[in-house]
Amino acid sequence: MVDSGLQQAFAQDVVELWHAGLRPVVVHGGGPQISAMLDRLGLETRFEAGLRVTTPETMEVVRMVLTGRVQRELVGRINAHGPFALGMTGEDAHTLTAVRRSAWVNGSPVDIGLVGDIVEVNPSAVRLLLEQGHIPVISPVARGTDGQIYNVNADLAASALAVSLGAARLVVLTDVEGLYADWPHSTEVIERLTVAELDRLLPELASGMLPKMEGCLKAVRSGVRAAHVLDGRVPHALLNSLLGGNSPGTTVLPDNVAGDGRGAA
Repeated sequence: MVDSGLQQAFAQDVVELWHAGLRPVVVHGGGPQISAMLDRLGLETRFEAGLRVTTPETMEVVRMVLTGRVQRELVGRINAHGPFALGMTGEDAHTLTAVRRSAWVNGSPVDIGLVGDIVEVNPSAVRLLLEQGHIPVISPVARGTDGQIYNVNADLAASALAVSLGAARLVVLTDVEGLYADWPHSTEVIERLTVAELDRLLPELASGMLPKMEGCLKAVRSGVRAAHVLDGRVPHALLNSLLGGNSPGTTVLPDNVAGDGRGAA
């Protein structure tokens, strides 16, 4: 989300949710901003299975852009409405702990460098901020069990944190309308599907949607009541979904709730 108007609308939505009695937690990415900075520095941008290949040099840029720019912009936009937001990273208070992961491409593991999988979440600092009436804004950088710092996909970090906090919902904003039923042959969006249906679809998904839907799958499978994938290009999509009852996009539900069948094998 790099458009300033959309950022402002998102910040307004988050504050409105807070005023409505919800306790939002924001986990942000920063892919376009990271890629732009890497390009300026003459460093390669490459993805495997939807995950950024992260060399030690790239990791320095990731950390700088996420915590020094994107997080500060989001905190500033939210705090334009009042003293709500506080920024932190997954490194802080050992909130997120990760191990190095590989990407799977055509059935084989591919080394993608300093990219981590979350293996432990310590939500105490986040809970403290929520109890104090704040809105945590979290950069998805995690410490490793080996002492290394890892780049973690924001959608997967949000999923792990949602489970640890016992969140009712996980909302993922993206730059498409939702999960397409037969991309690239059709732009029909799957409106609802269950964990079992998504599990069957996951190996066939386009790489860009893979981490998002993997995050939704893990969250709902672990107790989050619903996960929503919304088009972040639509102003106030977040507010309309959670408070307006209008949730275009794709919703992932537990297996004991009927999906729409289009995700079935």
